[in-house]
Amino acid sequence: MFKLLFFITIIAIVYFMFFSKRKPFPPKKQEKAMEEAMIPCDTCGIYVQAKETLMSSGKHYCCSQCLEKRS
Repeated sequence: MFKLLFFITIIAIVYFMFFSKRKPFPPKKQEKAMEEAMIPCDTCGIYVQAKETLMSSGKHYCCSQCLEKRS
């Protein structure tokens, strides 16, 4: 009896390791939109991807120099 259970367990493990394919979760729509959004720098006006901006006091800046220039 023990040998049969052991054999069934081994087959189940092999099946789930090699034949069960999980689909990765697609990125959320909001994250994807934020990734692609282009936002102007509040100091120089150059457009930068939203994920690459520096944010301070609700304003977006393209680099640390523009962030320091703010008045």
